Formats: sequence, C-alpha cells, structure tokens
Amino acid sequence: MAAPLSDGERRKQISVRGIAGLGDVAEVRKSFNRHLHFTLVKDRNVATPRDYYFALAHTVRDHLVGRWIRTQQHYYERDPKRIYYLSLEFYMGRTLQNTMVNLGLQNACDEAIYQLGLDLEELEEIEEDAGLGNGGLGRLAACFLDSMATLGLAAYGYGIRYEFGIFNQKIVDGWQVEEADDWLRYGNPWEKARPEYMLPVHFYGRVEHTADGVKWIDTQVVLAMPYDTPVPGYKNNTVNTMRLWSAKAPNDFNLQEFNMGDYIEAVLDRNLAENISRVLYPNDNFFEGKELRLKQEYFVVAATLQDIIRRFKSSKFGCRDPVRTCFETFPDKVAIQLNDTHPALSIPELMRILVDVEKVDWDKAWEITKRTCAYTNHTVLPEALERWPVSMFEKLLPRHLEIIYALNQMHLDRVAALYPGDIDRLRRMSVIEEGDCKRINMAHLCVIGSHAVNGVARIHSDIVRNSVFKDFYELEPEKFQNKTNGITPRRWLLLCNPGLADIIAEKIGEGFITDLSQLKKLLEFIDNETFIRDVAKVKQENKLKFAAYLEEQYKVKINPTSMFDVQVKRIHEYKRQLLNCLHAITLYNRIRCNPSKSFVPRTIMIGGKAAPGYHMAKMIIKLITSIGEVINNDPYVGDKLKVIFLENYRVSLAEKVIPAADLSQQISTAGTEASGTGNMKFMVNGALTIGTMDGANVEMAEEAGEENLFIFGMRVEDVEALDRKGYNAREYYESLPELRQAIDQISSGFFSPRDPGCFKDVVNMLMYHDRFKVFADYEAYIKCQGQVDQLFMDPREWTRKVIRNIACSGKFSSDRTITEYAREIWGVEPSATAIPPPNLPRN
Repeated sequence: MAAPLSDGERRKQISVRGIAGLGDVAEVRKSFNRHLHFTLVKDRNVATPRDYYFALAHTVRDHLVGRWIRTQQHYYERDPKRIYYLSLEFYMGRTLQNTMVNLGLQNACDEAIYQLGLDLEELEEIEEDAGLGNGGLGRLAACFLDSMATLGLAAYGYGIRYEFGIFNQKIVDGWQVEEADDWLRYGNPWEKARPEYMLPVHFYGRVEHTADGVKWIDTQVVLAMPYDTPVPGYKNNTVNTMRLWSAKAPNDFNLQEFNMGDYIEAVLDRNLAENISRVLYPNDNFFEGKELRLKQEYFVVAATLQDIIRRFKSSKFGCRDPVRTCFETFPDKVAIQLNDTHPALSIPELMRILVDVEKVDWDKAWEITKRTCAYTNHTVLPEALERWPVSMFEKLLPRHLEIIYALNQMHLDRVAALYPGDIDRLRRMSVIEEGDCKRINMAHLCVIGSHAVNGVARIHSDIVRNSVFKDFYELEPEKFQNKTNGITPRRWLLLCNPGLADIIAEKIGEGFITDLSQLKKLLEFIDNETFIRDVAKVKQENKLKFAAYLEEQYKVKINPTSMFDVQVKRIHEYKRQLLNCLHAITLYNRIRCNPSKSFVPRTIMIGGKAAPGYHMAKMIIKLITSIGEVINNDPYVGDKLKVIFLENYRVSLAEKVIPAADLSQQISTAGTEASGTGNMKFMVNGALTIGTMDGANVEMAEEAGEENLFIFGMRVEDVEALDRKGYNAREYYESLPELRQAIDQISSGFFSPRDPGCFKDVVNMLMYHDRFKVFADYEAYIKCQGQVDQLFMDPREWTRKVIRNIACSGKFSSDRTITEYAREIWGVEPSATAIPPPNLPRN
C-alpha cells in the first residue's frame, strides 16, 4: 500500500507534474514488470538498479510510440513544409525525465515506482547523458528540437550518432584528464535503428565531364545507417524525429583491392570507414582543419540530403509517384537550417544533386538552393571560422570543389559589376582565400548560398552586419536578421526546478509552460510577503540539495547559507574565468588582512571542460583548483570563502547546479560571446546576474531593467576604443595594488608552492598578450561584486530582485525564438492544435 500523502506531496499530485490517475499507475506497474521479464529477461531477485532503469525507460518509451507513428502519418497526410535542422552537435542530456514531463506521466511513474519499492530519482541518475555536443551550440539544437515539437512544426533534427560524445572530465592533482565517453556501452533505449533507410555516401574519386553531364566516379563508398530518436512536444501528442547517422562499411569494402588473398586485413580495414562516426571533435569556438572532421561534415550532409529528397519526392501531393522530377516547389516544401558553417556543404551538395543527378538547369538550381537554405552564425572569433584547404577538398570532394569555384565566380562577377575596379572588395568577399595555402571560407559560402543569415542575440547580429559580414550586408541587407537564442522552459524550469515551477503555477496557472511571457504576471506579487518567502524557501531547499550532492559525490562540505556564486561554461580565455579567479584571490587577501571583519560568506563554484589541445584553458583549470587548495585549507578563512571546481560539467549537472545558484557570472569581454544561454537558465531559475554588456545579457538587462542586474565593465565601443589606443596591461598592474598583489601571488608560486613557476604562461599571457583585456575590467568588476555583497545582506530586497528577474525572463524561451524562425525564415506558422492521442480516432 502507498503511504498516506503529506500536504506537500498532495499538492505535487495536482501540480505541473501531471495528475496520477489510478489506472495510469496500475498500467505503468504492469508495463514495468512486463519489460523487466520480457525485454530484460530478469526477475526481481537478480535485477540490478540499471535493469530497473531500463524497464522504466521502455515503459515510458511505449507511451511515445503510438504518438510518434501518428505524428508521422499526420505529416504524410497534411504534407506541410518540413523543417530540417542540420547540426553536427545535439547536446541532449538525459531523456527519461524529459519524456515523462512532456507526456504528463511524471506522477504516475513516481507513484508506480514507489509502489514497487523503488526510488524514481535513483533510477533517473543511472541514465547516461547523450553528450553529443560541446556546449552552447549543441544544447541550443536540443532546446530547438523541444520547441519545434511543442509548436507542432514538421521538423527533423539531423546529425551524427557519435559512438563517443564529449569526453568525461576527471580532475587529477588539479589537472584535467580526459576519458572516453562510452555512452552506448549498456545500450540506448531511446533510439530505433532504421537499417531499411541506409544510404551510400561517396568520397574521393574523380570528375568526368561527358556529353550527358558531369559524373563523379571511382569513389569510395561509406554507408550511413540512420538511428531515430523520438522528440515529444509538451502535452500536444506531437512526437518529431531526431535522425542521427552512423557510418558502416559496405560488405565489399576493400575486398576488390584485397583479392591478393588478405581477406582478414580487408575486414579489419572496415574500421577506417566506420571511424567517421566514432567521436565528437571536442573543440568549442575553435577550428582544427582535420580531414576526418571534413569527412564527418560531408557524411551528415550527403546522407541527410538524400533523405530530404526521397521524402520530398514520395510525399502525398495527390501523387505517390516517386519519380517526380519537378523541383520548382522544393523550397515551398523544404527548409534547411544550417547550425553554424559545419553543415555548409549542404549548399554545393544540393547543387550537385540538382544539376548532375536531377538535370536541373544551373541557374534554376541555384535559385532553389538559395531559397531552401538559411544560415545561423554562432561566433565572431576569427579562430573559430572554418577555412578548409583547397588541397583537401580536391582529394576528398573533387566535384564539390568545382561547384564552389563556379558559384564563387558567379558571385564575384556580380560584385565586380556593382563595384567596378574595387579589387580589394573582391578579395575580401571571395569564397576562396588566396595565399600560401588556398582555403575555402565556409562562412562566405553560407552567406552567398542562403536566403537568410542570422546572429543569435541583437548585439551579435549588429556585429555580424557591421563587421564580420559588412561587405555582404551592403550587397544584400535584406538577408540579415537577428534571432535571439532561447532555452526550453520544460527542461530548464519544470524538470530541473519543480519547486519553483509549482509556486509559480500556484500564483498564475500553468499557461507559462508553453507561453513563458506569462511570467510577467508575477510582477503583481513582487511585494507579496508570502510569495517572497516561498521563492526564498525554494532557493534554500535547492541549495541544501546541491550541497548534499557535492558532499556525496566529491566529499566537499560547503556552507549552504553562503552565497552560491557560479560560473559554469566551457573554459575559454574570452569567457574570462581568470577574472573570476582574480576576484577570489582579492576576497581571500581581504579576509587574511582583516580576519575579524564580517564578510558575506561565498562559495565560488567554477565548472567547465577545456578542449584537450587548448593549453591555456587547461592551465586555467589548474589555477582554479590550486587557488581552491590554498583558500579551502586556510584556517583564517573558515566558512567565509570556498572555491570549488565542479568536475565534469554537463547537461545533467547543469540541471542540479543552476536551480541552486544565487549569482550567475556572465563576464566575457564585450563583443565576444555571441549570445550565451546559460545566462538565461540562471535568470529563469532565480539567480541574479553579474555580467558585461555582451551577448544576450544586453537584452536581459533591457527586459528586467539594468538596475536589476549587476552590469559592469567596458561596452563594445570601449573595447574598440581601447584597441585603437592600445591595451597595456602593465598600466593596470602598476596602478591597482590589489590586482598587483594577486598577480604577484600567482607568479611567485603562492598557489603552487611545489612548482613555483607553474603559472608563468598564465601571467605572461595576462601581462603581454591578453586579447580579452582581463585587467581593463578588474576594478569595475571588484566594485560591482561589492554591490552584490551589499544586496545579499538584505535577503528581502535580494529576493524581490530575483522575482523581477524571473518575471522578465519570458522573452528567453526557445518557443519565442523558434516562432520567429518559423515566420521570418522558414515561412511556416506554428500550430497550437494538438494531434488527437493514440487512443482516440483520427480526425
């Protein structure tokens, strides 16, 4: 028998987690036991916790299947325009809880699992993250899939099923050590292999120009095997598909060359082909021109475009004839969104198929391609821009190189006609960069081959127009748009912060879940003492829970009443974790200097992965851990200050730390962070932001009022002015005693007594070649942190600001972002109508 429910539990049952009907609970139990027996072939005597997780996952998945099939039938009958979101990264995290939330099954499962004598949260912790992304770009793709399904769009995510995702990070002696993320080791209950849709992808070979068109021949073939993962919308019975391709060698792979009798060698060499989908490249905002990566980029594009064209040809137009050859209507039925330049080869590949295979006239094919494709730019950092050597293309994709040359010629002819004699403009705008190593500028290819180009926050889109693609903007200003990023409120509020979601729903109803702008209604309660108390209580509960998690996982004890000051994101110089370090050292020195003075206690938590080949980022991690080592073991400091490095930051850890944070650090140099999305997650979860006027911080300050964030430091104009004047770090070092003390401590080995020269590279960079001007913002940052302390000492005022931030975070839903993409780029309208559920007859 179930234990009687406490009031809190009863409230949860009629909460945003869905009502647990008795029939549902019995059905879940029955299904769970059936899967344990028939799918996992275990009984309760020998089943492990992992078996129980899989039994539950299969039970929940069963609820998706009918809706999934019906959604796809519905699209086939209605034949809507289809949206194809192409990305080399989908950072999905865990699927179980998200599926329960979106299907309204969470309470039924909770109760059923409780009745079976198990703990739901314990089972959820067993699931591996699907870590098929590096950071913001990959997680954005995941949020977008959730929103597209919730908005009823006929959308498909296409990417690669990496056998190994982003590495697991271990900290050993304060250093990052990478280990392989074997996330598929125990199997993945959420995917369905579709071998019947396997497709060939060609590499290498040569081009023949014949009387009946161009032929790409003597190629090497790799097969692309699709794996489909369901993407449920929120309580609308829509289930879309994410299709990830896995590389398979064909059965005759190498055997033709290997008829010298070395059959074994030939079979072993199949690995060479299958390596294409082996591992995710672990670079964030950095281009590494490796041939395997170019193969990955073409692999996903070639397989996806074949799939898109197959679906276009066989779709119900009053015509089941798969040989429809008229591509006139293609852009009315297909939208392809390129998530950064990684899938840029879609443009020459679509041209190749249209011209060489489908025999469409070149100019017509170019018009179709441009009307179909759109490109999202994600970064302005020059080292992140993809510039592939022409020599690599020549070998790997000879026909695509010819097409790119022809497209570039057409493009340059047009520019030359408009700007006669402006040779420098031609050089700047060419897709081909001349030089010792000729390169293909993939961003330029995307801009000329797309009908829409967007940045991901207003300030970023302005920079895209006025600097990165200035010449292209002058040529075609109508092409350039802004689409400020967003996050899905299902995962980033309902799932990760049910306590907060509940007290919000109590006050304003549940409409906010699919229309986050309704959070504005909370402004009425900004002076409501009960609500202020409830918000503070939820935050305190989240902090206690996270403190317990840290103690259990990492054996670190922290003070749960201290300010949780959090900076979690990839480690990169432009994100300025070093500025955070300098603040920690400054606080430490102030405490040491005046131990009897009362300080606002803080726990500074910094987390994030460094690309394995990024030396400076790895040094930054070592510095953070070394600072923690000294501060956390100094008896003079006690509970006043702790510095914790959060190991192996990933989606599932974000879901725990973000709801517990008091302060969110978003401190990149103005003009470097395209948008950021962590900033939005903290805002909606009741943390206050300390940040620069960069990325989406600008719009957050606009929505909530600048006085409700802690904004500091140079604006873009100030950074540009300082560049013109010349940034001299030494000036700041000489004139700011607390800064000088901190740098001297790092430099002298105060934080690395066993290796005093450990941080010489860091200090040298900060003093002599810091592109991101850490010292220039130090004084303003320290002062601003003082204001944070002041407000934190007044809990009521702090919480009122928190409520105002939550109330003003509605703009940052990915539902709003996707609605804008749909209307202004893809030319489709989101639909609020739910598909009938599987147990009801179809319309």
